[in-house]
Amino acid sequence: MNGIPQGLEQKANEIILRYPPEHRNAALVPVLFEAQKSLGYLSPEVEAWAASTLGVTPVRVREVISFYSMMRREPAGKYHIMFCHNVACSMRGAESLQRYLESKLGIAAGEVTQDGLFSLAAVECLGACGWGPAMLVGEEQYFQLTQEKIDKILDELRQGRMPAGDSPTPLIGNVGLPTE
Repeated sequence: MNGIPQGLEQKANEIILRYPPEHRNAALVPVLFEAQKSLGYLSPEVEAWAASTLGVTPVRVREVISFYSMMRREPAGKYHIMFCHNVACSMRGAESLQRYLESKLGIAAGEVTQDGLFSLAAVECLGACGWGPAMLVGEEQYFQLTQEKIDKILDELRQGRMPAGDSPTPLIGNVGLPTE
């Protein structure tokens, strides 16, 4: 299919080989994540390629993309920020922190800064309910956010450096943040 880089096709085939032939369709999520990592977002062309490559319907591909908030159908900024607005994070001040972040970036959720450096998405849950408010930038997770912490993260990103996320992280199975 035109527009799909050879390296992505090769990586998709490597992923597919991890699954038994009769369960080839189980590779859909990892193939889509790899495509997004390679191309920045999942265009209609990528959706069609994924469906054809994995032998699933285009509707199935769209269902999966729609389900996962980490999958994007539109181009994002260099630093895509997902900010949790679930009830647990909201009870800890996420709504006012999201407004603060929006004012610092000059964009609302769903938008990209004019320079293309940042995009912002309000997401339902990042799986960090006990550590909220939380946000994800790329693959780095940040917890117990404050205005000061957001400022430090944005300053690092503007200088082209990805600050280390908080550790341990609930998404990889650890049980809590270190206490100060």
